[in-house]
Amino acid sequence: MAASTHTVTNQVPPLVGYDVFANDRALTEAVERHLAPGILREAQEELSTLGRAAGSAQAQEWGAQANENPPKLRTHDRYGHRVDEVDFHPAWHRLLGHAVTAGLTDAWGREGGHVRRAAGFLVWTQAEAGHGCPLSMTHAAVPALRTDPALAAEWEPLLTSHVYEEGLRPAPQKAGVLFGMGMTEKQGGTDVRSNTTRAEALAADGEYLLTGHKWFCSAPMSDGFLVLAQAADGLSCFLVPRVLPDGARNPFALQRLKDKLGNRSNASGEVEFDGTWARRVGEEGRGVRTIIEMVAATRLDCVVGSAALMRQAVAQAIHHSAHRSAFGGLLIEKPLMRNVLADLALESEAATTLALRLAAAYDADTEQERAFLRIAVPAAKYWVTKRCSAVVGEALECLGGNGYVEESGMPRLLREAPLNSIWEGSGNVQALDVLRALQREPGALDAFLREVGKARGADHRLDAAIKDLLTELADLEAVEARARRLVERMALVLQGSLLLRWAPPEVADAFCASRLGGDWGSAFGTLPHSLDLATVVERARAGES
Repeated sequence: MAASTHTVTNQVPPLVGYDVFANDRALTEAVERHLAPGILREAQEELSTLGRAAGSAQAQEWGAQANENPPKLRTHDRYGHRVDEVDFHPAWHRLLGHAVTAGLTDAWGREGGHVRRAAGFLVWTQAEAGHGCPLSMTHAAVPALRTDPALAAEWEPLLTSHVYEEGLRPAPQKAGVLFGMGMTEKQGGTDVRSNTTRAEALAADGEYLLTGHKWFCSAPMSDGFLVLAQAADGLSCFLVPRVLPDGARNPFALQRLKDKLGNRSNASGEVEFDGTWARRVGEEGRGVRTIIEMVAATRLDCVVGSAALMRQAVAQAIHHSAHRSAFGGLLIEKPLMRNVLADLALESEAATTLALRLAAAYDADTEQERAFLRIAVPAAKYWVTKRCSAVVGEALECLGGNGYVEESGMPRLLREAPLNSIWEGSGNVQALDVLRALQREPGALDAFLREVGKARGADHRLDAAIKDLLTELADLEAVEARARRLVERMALVLQGSLLLRWAPPEVADAFCASRLGGDWGSAFGTLPHSLDLATVVERARAGES
């Protein structure tokens, strides 16, 4: 029996039972823009089916369960034999299985595959982000394996399969597999050329035994891994299966699992190799060049994953404000809150628009688009992933104390937010990668400038920003110390150009006024008051209107 004083009022209903895809205007418009008419309807239907699943109470419960019950390491069985297995909660397998079935590891072999997959990844990981790691690495392993046609023929059909089978067995006995990656070592981190893991060639061509360690190996229950090790001719790339063709376990000693800030549903482990059998991928001594396409693809997923976190955080903030009353009216109607929500919505839409443009460049696969990606991917990775933590933190504050408690789901988003900025090279690495492209690949800068120039003349603030950027690019002396400033400006100019071409005038105007024109403060909610902020907020609203 409830106490007479315990009357619950003014609480916000959960944002549940909605289509995550169909309610995201920026995303649906990007899909329509980048996919050919012949496949558009089919893709929209697939994405809406996935969107309804992502917005369901069931998927949200799976996400909570997977994070409340993190994976557990089992190094030995009851008899003392090494097994080196990681046990996951059933919710993890349901999330991962649904994602694989939806084609989130299948992009490289179908028309519009990268746009379709990126949109699906953005939709589904809003339910839970941790299982996005093995999805991303499995998807990204394909271009690296294609450097060896025999390996690609053997493994690619399993990597791109729409069938999820948990458990370790020889790969030919499974209908689908997952892949991981091992580059980071204790002494090296991102400096992979200092890796000490050794690869000794066997008599059979392309076969080696590895000895060494990996300090960060995500998703260690995957079926195979691409790793770097030092061979006779230098750092090389290798494929390490967890189970050998005869059914025996490949030596793969899991020392411990990392106790991470976020991403808690996903296992990340320290691994020791001791006579671990591997097959070389690509040429000896060209390991970085071989694996770099995998790294580029996972970097794009960092952008897409951050856009997903931002979108979910902004959707929750707007939903809360549309139902919560304070000071005589709904929060969403208050001018200052509307300014905050519109500012957050701009950041989210800019991230989504940029992410899908990059995916479309992968689908086009022309020389110019490849050159564009060489600069645009690290620039986007640098900027979008850094904006994610700020957006999620501000969105959490929109919920007040309700957002600070675990039941709201916002703390999980906030803990996850920094990950994509760190994974696959943190901020400085991305900025330096842009500099290398500027200095070594003139075609990359030309492709980038052609892209941003497509909106030239549409807004005086963009025109001024492009002019300032060209001035900075003309002086590359001592550029490393100002690399972050330069790359930030490049990302903002690119986002501004895309929004001017494709977003509603209210969105593009607000973005250019604040991000390019300087009419903006140092915190969210400082947009010029003369803008049409109500339209910006309503466009970003999820669920019922």
